[in-house]
Formats: sequence, structure tokens, C-alpha cells
Amino acid sequence: MDFGRLITAMVTPFDNRNEIDWEQAARLMDYLIDEQKSDSLVVCGTTGESPTLTDEEKLELFAFAVKHAAGRCKIIAGTGSNNTSHSIHLSKEAEAVGVDGLLLVAPYYNKPNQEGLYRHFEAIATSTRLPVMLYNVPSRTVISLSKETTLRLARLANVVATKECAALDQVAGIAAEAPEGFKVYSGDDAAALPAIAVGAYGVVSVASHIVGKDMKQMIDSFIGGNAAAAAKCHQKLLPVFKGLFECPNPVAVKYALNELGYSVGSVRLPLIPPSEEEAGRIRELLG
Repeated sequence: MDFGRLITAMVTPFDNRNEIDWEQAARLMDYLIDEQKSDSLVVCGTTGESPTLTDEEKLELFAFAVKHAAGRCKIIAGTGSNNTSHSIHLSKEAEAVGVDGLLLVAPYYNKPNQEGLYRHFEAIATSTRLPVMLYNVPSRTVISLSKETTLRLARLANVVATKECAALDQVAGIAAEAPEGFKVYSGDDAAALPAIAVGAYGVVSVASHIVGKDMKQMIDSFIGGNAAAAAKCHQKLLPVFKGLFECPNPVAVKYALNELGYSVGSVRLPLIPPSEEEAGRIRELLG
């Protein structure tokens, strides 16, 4: 399974009652696929506010996204959690509605060791036929999936990729030693080009909601051998990459989308909208 080089971790649009806005979800998907050139969409990831979505909402979103994408891009379902049996259940339900792959975050809060991490991911991966992307994000989970554990998991038939938010040396190490076909994705927009330069395949992005077309050009330039053009594009986009994370994600990107005319609503508690000062800085990013 090739999820492409530019994957957008899609926000979940809410209406003024903070319920899912299906009309705006369709409009946002069309915009991300057609205008921002996303190859795949992650639905119900962190950027989609997965911690505050119910299982019923997640399954509705998975089914809706599959139907609306209609083959125009791949749909990757965020079904990971720190509860292995619950993640297996949600992954099986996601498979039943036709998603193309799973994104499985490293278990947060309960702090398993590396053997526990291996067994957690192994149990979920072997419960489904879907391709699996691991997700290592130490800043959110406290623990980090080591290079060695990632490579061990990469030997499982349907573990095909990892979204890596650790240091570049880990990205490089995994890319160098992984089985053929296993792909490493940067989970950090600001590190996307450096990660690709040391062996990553692409990026799972937040900023691609706003500058996806430019990011695709940056990646294509580098892959095509024009490192100077890619670097220039990265330098131009860096303020957006950084600025969208001044607030807890996805506060800033949702505000930016609303400013651009895509009515994705606010965020659910415990997240809150940007302050007036933060909102002013986000508007500056948009020019």
C-alpha cells in the first residue's frame, strides 16, 4: 500500500453545537484532495480531535470519508489508543467500513516498556488485514518507540510505515535498516524536508490544510533532484509550519481554515479557541 508522499491529518469540522458538520466535512475533503493535493487523509487522528470523539462518531467519520473520497485518495483511520483490546475492536470496525489503512499511536499515559509496545502493536496488526502505520510521538505519549522496536514491528506483514516525531537520527536509522517497502513519514511539518533528505518518504501534515500544494512542490523538487528549490520552498513555508503550533493543535489550523472560508467550527473542550493575540498572529500567517 502506497499512501503517497503528502498525507493530511484532517481536522473534524464541527457546527455551532460542537457536533460533526457533515456538509463542511465533505467540502473540506474536496478542498484537501483537489486543491491542496493530499494523497491520503488521516481521519480521527490527533488533529481530528480523536480524544473527544466517541467511537460512534469515529465510525461514522470513517464510513463518510470512504464514501466521499470515492477512491480519489486513501483514507487512514486513527484507531490507536492506550487500550489494546479497544484499539483492536475499533480497528476491526474501521476495516468493516472500508478504510484503506490504520494509524496506531503509541500507547500514552500507561507507559509500557519496549516489549509491551511491541506486543501492543503486534496484537492490533495481527487482528486486521489492513496496512498499519505506526505513530511515534514522544511529546504526547511520554514514551518513545525505539528504532529497534520499530524495525522489529516492520517485519510484520501489514506494518508498512511509521509516522515518526522523534529525532532525525531515528528517522535516518529506521529508513536505513527497514525492510524493502517500509516507509518512514515525518510527523513534524518543520522537519519534513530534513527528514526526506535523510530517508523519509513523506510527511503526515497539519500545515497541508493551508499550504499543501506548496508542500507537494517542495517534496517533488527534492525528489526530482532540485534540492535548492526545495530548500527555498521550505524556508518560505517555515513560519507557517511553526506558527500553526503556537496553540495546542488543532486550535490554530481550525482558526486559519475558518478565516479562509472553510467553516470547520471551533474545538471541543479541554481545548479552547485562540486568544485575541494568538488569533492576530494566525491571521498574519495567512498574509
